[in-house]
Amino acid sequence: MFFHPKILDAFQGYNRKLFTRDVLAGITVGIVALPLAMAFAIASGLKPEAGIFTAILAGGLISLLGGSRVQIGGPAGAFIVIVYGIVERYGVPNLLLATAMSGVFLFLMGVFRLGTLVRFIPIAVIIGFTNGIAFLIGLSQIKDFFGLKIDKMPAQFFQALQALYQAADTVNLVALLLACASLAVLIVWRLSRHRLGWLSHIPGTVVAMILATIATALFDLPVDTIGSRFGGIPSGLPHFEWLPISWDTAQFMVIPALTLALLGAIESLLCARIADGLIHDRHDSNQELMAQGVANLVTPFFGGMPATGTIARTVTNVESGGNTPIAGIVHALTLLIIILFAAPLAKSIPLASLAAILMYVAWNMGEWRKFIDLKQFRLPYRITILSVFLLTVILDLTVAVQVGLLIAFITFIYRISSLSRCERAEGKDFAALANLQGRIDAYRIYGAIFFGAVKLLEKIEENLPSQTLLLDLKNVIYVDTSGMDTIMELAHLCKIRNIKLIICGLDHQPLEMAQRSGFLEIIPKDCLCPDLYSGIELATSY
Repeated sequence: MFFHPKILDAFQGYNRKLFTRDVLAGITVGIVALPLAMAFAIASGLKPEAGIFTAILAGGLISLLGGSRVQIGGPAGAFIVIVYGIVERYGVPNLLLATAMSGVFLFLMGVFRLGTLVRFIPIAVIIGFTNGIAFLIGLSQIKDFFGLKIDKMPAQFFQALQALYQAADTVNLVALLLACASLAVLIVWRLSRHRLGWLSHIPGTVVAMILATIATALFDLPVDTIGSRFGGIPSGLPHFEWLPISWDTAQFMVIPALTLALLGAIESLLCARIADGLIHDRHDSNQELMAQGVANLVTPFFGGMPATGTIARTVTNVESGGNTPIAGIVHALTLLIIILFAAPLAKSIPLASLAAILMYVAWNMGEWRKFIDLKQFRLPYRITILSVFLLTVILDLTVAVQVGLLIAFITFIYRISSLSRCERAEGKDFAALANLQGRIDAYRIYGAIFFGAVKLLEKIEENLPSQTLLLDLKNVIYVDTSGMDTIMELAHLCKIRNIKLIICGLDHQPLEMAQRSGFLEIIPKDCLCPDLYSGIELATSY
């Protein structure tokens, strides 16, 4: 079926016990999402309510329309670097436009069944840009972690380093101590979860944020808070506003929108695959992309930011007992209730504590052990992962992914071409040559005859026999257009030199390619042999 959300199949055997588990899991995830949503928005150069509104609207829509039973959607750390760059270069209105456009691209990816193509992105590319994004998230939080006096952090890597260096003498020791204490709470809470009993169900991020907020309010600590920098968060529902759309503006946002769509697709489908392993189910990748598309198309009209599937909240949902999309919907309702009735309390949340939370998230987001284990892998893998990482940090994600895919593509072509080989064979082994006289050259070709391996046939052309040439293609599994053209050129050259060319063993895809290219029409029927050990008279079976 074209559009079939997972929620439609989630209620088979559903009962009160499962509903209770979904509600409790949804409440837990909603509490976890609150500090993360605000922190992601602030780090992206937006107001904290942009993250909360995104978690509510996009989170609810992704759960309602998605292709996974347990995935939780919302603002994600992976978007921080890209969103911050778009905001700095184009402004918030154009970010909203790019987000809506990315929603259209995501929906079309789902409509055209492109969800499975995301799985073809090499793991080295994914690890490289994931670690690069995690590094940049940590770098972007140094300002608030140390309480540095920087009006606006540059999006570019070297400019950001320069800004941090120039503001190094403005460290706020109180903010630094508060951030370190928050980070210590997160680490201790995680290490001690098995000893906390029922308290272990309370997320460490919430505990750290609450303790830091209480300390800031009680002792009137001289640190930046959500209230001092943003004036707090609104205690009402987001308002619908039309986006200022014009072709002159939209054409410049196509590339940023494609970047957001690509990253959103990768993040959401990777998250869904992880969730599949936890609940032993299989998600519908194309339905998930369509749900992500709808969420990213709708959310900007309410002041939201880009959204995707979130691994930390999805895992929390599963570990808390969530089993159907109801948990994700409850998570969105929980956040809505919080901003309606507890928004004034957010004014005292210190930004240093949120910075500590984001640094903690960035550390857990990166797969740093892969760098330690690099020596175990081959040189192309190392080059790919390090290139993508460095380009993500120094330039931007789009360039990093393009270069990473190019390196992976070249490496793949080289490896496949190295598996293809050509060997001399004895003419006496072929029944097709039994009645032929004179010099006979026979070759067996293995693997694939494609644009990266046509040199095999070109070498044969350089040493053509005087009378008969036999090509045994039984072990060829694939022939592309370039390979077929090379075979036809070889056949034409043999015809010019009065050399009899015999083709043995064409089967499956190579045979289909030969038929579609017209090769079977230009080569004499008595020169085709379906089997190595059969005579030429069997060629009529073609």
